[in-house]
Amino acid sequence: MRGMPRAREASEVREARGVPGRPEGSAKRLGPWLRVRLRVLLRVPRTRRGRRLAVQGLMALCVLALLPATWMRMGAGDRVGTTADAPAREVAMVFGAGLRNGRPTPYLAHRLDAAAELYRTGKVKVVLVTGDNSRVEYDEPDAMRTYLTERGVPDDRIVSDYAGFDSWDSCVRAKKIFGVDRAVLVSQGFHIHRATTLCRSAGIDAYGVAVDEPRDATWYYGGTRELAASGKAALDALFRPDPRFLGPQEAGVTEALASAAP
Repeated sequence: MRGMPRAREASEVREARGVPGRPEGSAKRLGPWLRVRLRVLLRVPRTRRGRRLAVQGLMALCVLALLPATWMRMGAGDRVGTTADAPAREVAMVFGAGLRNGRPTPYLAHRLDAAAELYRTGKVKVVLVTGDNSRVEYDEPDAMRTYLTERGVPDDRIVSDYAGFDSWDSCVRAKKIFGVDRAVLVSQGFHIHRATTLCRSAGIDAYGVAVDEPRDATWYYGGTRELAASGKAALDALFRPDPRFLGPQEAGVTEALASAAP
């Protein structure tokens, strides 16, 4: 390869990777070619039948996209409400929602505020915080624990799940690793139906507390993201895969409940 022209080297690399070479000047023609192809793909059908089929196809795609989210909402049923509506359970479960400079994001802080309220009012005895600690510099559960202790929840009433990488993993680990059979789940309204349905599919008698949020850009982003996340959630509930990390059973929740006993 040494001493060969760079254009020839690039051509041989493309051929080795199975990428056909381009004749000189093709880059200049690529833009107009793409525009033509896009116009063909996006062209409105000229016949009435063609337009009708296009609309029907678009409607079918929309229905298919909304089916998983609809199923998540129906699966939660009437098991979603506010902190005032929540039934008494021994365990509250708070899902991670990101950190900013090592502290909970506003959305996660609002979830933790609701969990602290559930504890103060005696509706729960223990708070299970589940989140991502896949790398040393990012530790959602410990940040959540610190936030809760600053708001009056005793440290020995908080249990940390460091491998709650997504909602399904958190639900399955709560059941299989921590032995949670009944819980109050805490999250925002756009996520709580999915979380409740998944935890019920994992074998937990779950009730969801929907935390109120202003309809800001983050809220709309979360709602839009749910459409894609609900598709994965439906597959998880159907096929019930093991979490990315399962590990041995832990006695954290049992010990915390024992310390809460009068």
